[in-house]
Amino acid sequence: MTFSEFLVSHGGVFFGGLGVAFAVMFSGIGSATGLGIVGQAAAGLIIEEPEKFGRTLVFQLLPGTQGLYGFVVGLMIVGQLTIDMPLIQGLYLFAASLPVGFVGWGSAIAQGKAAAAGVTVLAKNEEEQTKGLIYAVMVETYALLAFVMYLIIANAIVF
Repeated sequence: MTFSEFLVSHGGVFFGGLGVAFAVMFSGIGSATGLGIVGQAAAGLIIEEPEKFGRTLVFQLLPGTQGLYGFVVGLMIVGQLTIDMPLIQGLYLFAASLPVGFVGWGSAIAQGKAAAAGVTVLAKNEEEQTKGLIYAVMVETYALLAFVMYLIIANAIVF
């Protein structure tokens, strides 16, 4: 069996699995980075004001959602993988996973920065915490749009 014959025969499951890896890996890296950014800001605040831990936790949780979107997409793709999956289906699932992985990566880091700024708002003017939270939540819109686009793309064609 030549490489091209092997690729045609088993490439679908390979590319589908690659889609799982991209969705989970890149959104997870972004979430971990974003969580680290806001966690540093929150830790700095609770050294001085430990009673604000619960309020900083709200900011801390925000960049983690992108990793969850990637994980859900990964699970959805895994549920479709078969050893005899056509190459075109695997490539299609791989392509569909890219927005969640890449938008999740970038938006989680951006959300971590916005959430860290929100922690600064909480530190300086506790009554304005909601405004800082709104700034951070707005970044989530793009990760959510990428997740919805995956759902649309993945269900647009029945193989």
